[in-house]
Amino acid sequence: MPFALFKIQTLFSMLASTLNRRRLFHFFCLIILPGFFLPVEAKTHHVGAHQTYTTLTQAVAVTVPGDTIMIHEGNYAGGLSFLHLQGTADKWIYIISAPSATVIFNGGANSWQMSDAAYVQIKGITFQQQTGNGFNIDDGGSYSTPSHHIVFDACTFKDIKAKGNNDLLKMSGVDFFEIKNCTFLNGSAGGSGIDMVGCHEGLIKGNRFENQGSNSIQVKGGSKNIRIEVNFFRNGGQRTLNLGGSTNLKYFRPLDARYEAAGLTVYSNIFIGSDAPIAYVGCIETEVINNTIYLPQKWVIRILQETVDTSRFYACGNNTFKNNIVYRDSRVSIDCNIGAHTNPQSFSFSNNLWYHSQNQAWTGPVLPVKDVNGLIGKDPLFNNAASEDFTLSRMSPAVGKGYNSTLLK
Repeated sequence: MPFALFKIQTLFSMLASTLNRRRLFHFFCLIILPGFFLPVEAKTHHVGAHQTYTTLTQAVAVTVPGDTIMIHEGNYAGGLSFLHLQGTADKWIYIISAPSATVIFNGGANSWQMSDAAYVQIKGITFQQQTGNGFNIDDGGSYSTPSHHIVFDACTFKDIKAKGNNDLLKMSGVDFFEIKNCTFLNGSAGGSGIDMVGCHEGLIKGNRFENQGSNSIQVKGGSKNIRIEVNFFRNGGQRTLNLGGSTNLKYFRPLDARYEAAGLTVYSNIFIGSDAPIAYVGCIETEVINNTIYLPQKWVIRILQETVDTSRFYACGNNTFKNNIVYRDSRVSIDCNIGAHTNPQSFSFSNNLWYHSQNQAWTGPVLPVKDVNGLIGKDPLFNNAASEDFTLSRMSPAVGKGYNSTLLK
């Protein structure tokens, strides 16, 4: 065969082979590859007796973004630890109780220890009788990567088996979070219901706190932009709300923060009892508005500075107390207790109603500045305070006397 003809035939053979390979590749792509691009269906992992998984740890090990872990009726041991449990913005991870099930995690130093978590919602679970903190969530010590987008909904934290600085819910380095519809009951004598260190952009709403130790809620360590609204506090501790606090300098988030807390908003809560329902402690630009304070035991308000370094930290100041109803009796020794190193003259008081139930001749509280448009000695006429109904009678002197704040939603 002439060499030229051989080359031509070989060339045609090679072209045909190449075309066949391309057709086969295209066929492979059409038949096989689409399966790789089909969306992975979210799974529900069942935990409990006679379920797929007997422990939460087993279920977490196979969970990916978008999955739900459903825990069935039962008492489960605490002392669990989860690192890097993370969903995504459009595929959250849900850890929930089964419908109508009572799910309890008992004991352990912490019920759960979660570090570097993201896009996780926990709903309908009870945590009780821990010896350290009831529940602990943090950034794993890496301040640049906080846990974030965390939701606690309809959970119960109660009956801690400790007396020191132990918290029902401890949060360190957590951003963009919600705590809603939860119950915090019987905290440690030296601890808090919720203790936040260096947390930001949070909402604490619609929760109930009873029988706390030092605080119901403490917000410190550089925390900022946290809303505390429509909660109920009964015997909320020495300071029901510790708006700020005292933090070791190495635990501030960010490390160079010049305040214990800033930009806190405390709206429309009910406080019954407590040594001091409201304590501004090294905080700035914080608002306490539209709250009901009923029968505090020693003070109504405290203005304090516990982290003292005038070269770095702002003095506690530029805070607001407005549109609140204070119903007190003779147990209160001083309405507004002011400590050293603070800036009380920078506070704003206005449109508050102050009533002394045991002294009709009472002339009102001694405050650092005038309470503009305040009402003194007027019974607010609650509909039924004994039954925790603090709505106002139509005849209440407080009706229509508040400052119309556009910040309230």
